[in-house]
Amino acid sequence: MVPLVFHPIYSQLDLPHRHRFPIEKYQGIYDALINLGVAPDDFHTPTPLEPNDLAQIYDKDYIIQLCNGQLDPKAMRRIGFPWSEQLIQRTLTAAAGTVLTAELALEHGKALNLTGGYHHAFADFGSGFCMINDLYLAAKTMLNKTDIDSVLIFDCDVHQGDGTALLATNDDDIFSVSIHGEKNFPHRKQVSNIDIGLAKGTGDDEYLETVDSALHLAFVQAQPDAVIYDAGVDIHINDDLGHLDITTNAVRVRDEMVFAKCSEASIPVAAVIGGGYQRDIDALVDVHLQLFLAAGVIGS
Repeated sequence: MVPLVFHPIYSQLDLPHRHRFPIEKYQGIYDALINLGVAPDDFHTPTPLEPNDLAQIYDKDYIIQLCNGQLDPKAMRRIGFPWSEQLIQRTLTAAAGTVLTAELALEHGKALNLTGGYHHAFADFGSGFCMINDLYLAAKTMLNKTDIDSVLIFDCDVHQGDGTALLATNDDDIFSVSIHGEKNFPHRKQVSNIDIGLAKGTGDDEYLETVDSALHLAFVQAQPDAVIYDAGVDIHINDDLGHLDITTNAVRVRDEMVFAKCSEASIPVAAVIGGGYQRDIDALVDVHLQLFLAAGVIGS
């Protein structure tokens, strides 16, 4: 069985009415998987990260101020969440989940986190609902293993992984790829190793051809020993924030392509679900489930 990582706190965050972030989706994915026959024992539960450990990788002052509620209001507005102890515990646990997913992927060849993809977080500030960059953190964790010399972060969220790109700038052993909507958040893009900006209204055929080409190029250039995959579904035609015209079927095909490429190369892959912003939570969960179909966790 493919290891899965989940904690109920992923969906436990009190937000203002009509807040844009669909916090309920994580519990919704878990419940759907259970209803589809996944055993509760197949899930691994992360333990929250310690702020002191994060301060070894990210800006110490930022981590302290974030965790203690000392960031100024402008910095919190840039993040997009009101500060609370609950927010910090959720953030530390979600990031721990991606680190655990990376460790399980190295052990089992494949693992999936039911949250993750907080790629707009930088070393010294948060942005776009992201406070701790779990993708970069997981890559650094993988690189601690003696047989891992290169990690590919393959980001298919509709929003460019700007935080990841800048964090990895001086890490020759982390290769970042972002396939995103060109005219979408963030307005100021950073420079990944490979950046592909798609026009509004891009459809299935062009999108899948782009992913296939980017995968091939990334594997040739990075020669990765491990992959971290951000399977954002905000590319979907019905997503409120995506502006692309990608169908549910194409989302699954994309995910199958990534897993197949890693399998062919015998490279471990840790996947996170990334962004998705439909207000209809049931419909959103269905799109996210394509990742679990592609990974063989559930049948079609």
